Amino acid sequence: MAQQHHDLTESAAGPAALPVTGEALAGYLRGQATEFLRALRLHRETGGGPNGSGGGTADAVDAARALRRSARRISGSLHTFRPLLDPDWSEEIRPELAWLSGTLALEHACESRLDRLLLALHRLSGATTVPTQTAGAGTATAVSAGTPSSTATAAAAATAQKASPQRATATAPRPTPDRGNLTVGAAKAGALLDRQLTLARTRAHSTALQALGSSRFHAVADKVAVLASEVPLTPHAATTDPRPLAAAAEERLTDAVAALPLVTAGHPYNAEALIHGLSPDPAPHPQDAPWHQVRLLLRLHRYALEVLHGGDAPLDVRLLSAGQALDRHRDASEAAAAAAQAARTPRIAPATAYALGVLHADQRHEVEAARYAFQRSWQKQTIGTGTA
Repeated sequence: MAQQHHDLTESAAGPAALPVTGEALAGYLRGQATEFLRALRLHRETGGGPNGSGGGTADAVDAARALRRSARRISGSLHTFRPLLDPDWSEEIRPELAWLSGTLALEHACESRLDRLLLALHRLSGATTVPTQTAGAGTATAVSAGTPSSTATAAAAATAQKASPQRATATAPRPTPDRGNLTVGAAKAGALLDRQLTLARTRAHSTALQALGSSRFHAVADKVAVLASEVPLTPHAATTDPRPLAAAAEERLTDAVAALPLVTAGHPYNAEALIHGLSPDPAPHPQDAPWHQVRLLLRLHRYALEVLHGGDAPLDVRLLSAGQALDRHRDASEAAAAAAQAARTPRIAPATAYALGVLHADQRHEVEAARYAFQRSWQKQTIGTGTA
């Protein structure tokens, strides 16, 4: 096992690579700072700024995503390679970049969570595709569109379907013979999730606009602008090899993976994952935190490789597959939590609560599937790298 870990570290550091110094870190940070400023300019030009109204346009969304991407990479690199940087400056800007990235990610998270849950409701109701707009299928279309009016439309369609199920069935598309439409409980569950997550998305959008117009953000942007031309390295950074620091980041990752219950993840069903799902305690699921930590450490490891290799960073398909599995794990766990939170809404109909319970269980199964996929990809990575 020690030799295997040595091989993993050697692969990350690149034994045949040319000598690397702190200047590689400086070049990487300058490049990410330039990307940050370019994304900020695009965000303002597309109307996504604090005074704009185009925050939902495709260009503005892409610009916000690029802002988050650069902020994450700068913050992560400052964390991994902090011995090579001025400590006061690094500890001052790193939390601010994390705040900015997290704030900008909230709106996208609410939108993607709603899409995931509504698609799951359609799937669990027997629909193979999202129904198109028809006279009797307003529920599915309005809910899947995620518009503010979808709640009222969904409720009206659900009532109409309950009152006249034959007419609704006759006018709606039937992807499957038996259950082409959402059931009443699923329709109302979708409307409830739409209402709650659309409200959360609206609040997140307002929070992001306020953040981008705040003096706190302007201070961060000013520091990044300086970083684009001048990186505050320590005096010895120019002659220091950053690869041991990157290897340490990989070691933290491998240690965290070793602490995961991969034996449990190797089984297709984990009954313990459903025990706390609908409990009155709204705290995050106790099994999820170590996996989220591994996802964070995997990102730091990837960013460290980008620093070492610059634009020539090799594409590790196994590492990419493991990261995608952890992304799915995070999305499914948060979607399950949103379904559980909706199920705690007072005075909802039993059919609605039942649909939300089924949806929660479905997303917890998605969590288990993502853990299994990660276990498989990580096992391939370890074996493949160790025998190379």
